[in-house]
Amino acid sequence: MQALRTILQQAETRGVAVGHFNISDLIALKAVFEAARDLNVPVIVGLSEGERAFMGTDQAAALVRSLREQHSFPIFLNADHTHSLPSAMEAAQAGFDGVVFDASALPFEENIRQTKAAVERLRALRPDILIEGEIGNIGSGSEIHDTAPELQKALTNPAGARRFVEETGIDTLAPAVGNMHGMLKSMVAGNTRKHLDIERIRAIKASSGIFMTLHGASGTDDNDIRKAIAAGITIVHINTEVRLAWRRGFDSALMQQPNEIVPYKILPHVVDTVRKVVTSKLALFNSARLARAASP
Repeated sequence: MQALRTILQQAETRGVAVGHFNISDLIALKAVFEAARDLNVPVIVGLSEGERAFMGTDQAAALVRSLREQHSFPIFLNADHTHSLPSAMEAAQAGFDGVVFDASALPFEENIRQTKAAVERLRALRPDILIEGEIGNIGSGSEIHDTAPELQKALTNPAGARRFVEETGIDTLAPAVGNMHGMLKSMVAGNTRKHLDIERIRAIKASSGIFMTLHGASGTDDNDIRKAIAAGITIVHINTEVRLAWRRGFDSALMQQPNEIVPYKILPHVVDTVRKVVTSKLALFNSARLARAASP
């Protein structure tokens, strides 16, 4: 099985991005895995510190490893938004393929210091693990928000990105380029979409020279996603839209079967609802590859 680093290198060469979907239960994991297998594209499953606390760090690693080994399929596991070194070490020891060490809420110099220290410790433990750092501000919470936070003043600049990469030694950079964690109610209703600073993405990619991740991509305009991938984004994170699909699927299942009490008869509808969202996103992230495959 190819390593995640190799998968990302291939994605860059092909002009596509690898989809990253957060989960906190077996239902979402099944949906993500089935969608990726249907399209035959690699996929990353992510769990934040809160999601790992609920599902279990070792348990999540065992589930993803079993799917990868049983089906010989490129599904990878990422420790999303990890704010402490002990939590990052726990994920690395459990066998996660990547860790997002997120000290972006701290002043820039302290972010560099803590991220560099995390990279050194994690590399000593697992030389093969991919380590991501984050700079700028994209808000917090993969939830539904009433109003958008003021984020324009904390967008990532190319010079800062280059210095951050050089001094920390990270493998992947998560910048602030108009993205935002969570979605506005108007986005859920389909009235508005997020828009990205594509030229900023292109400049940061040229300056940093490493893999780049788009966090907070739920609710983003599809054409902006395509342009962002062409400009240098290698991984795209989706969480809020997965959670929204999970809730809608569960509500629908209960409405259709109000007297049903057997979980394995209720939950397949939730799996199917989430799978449809993930399939749509994976097709978008891989649209350049799928278009080439469909051409005569």
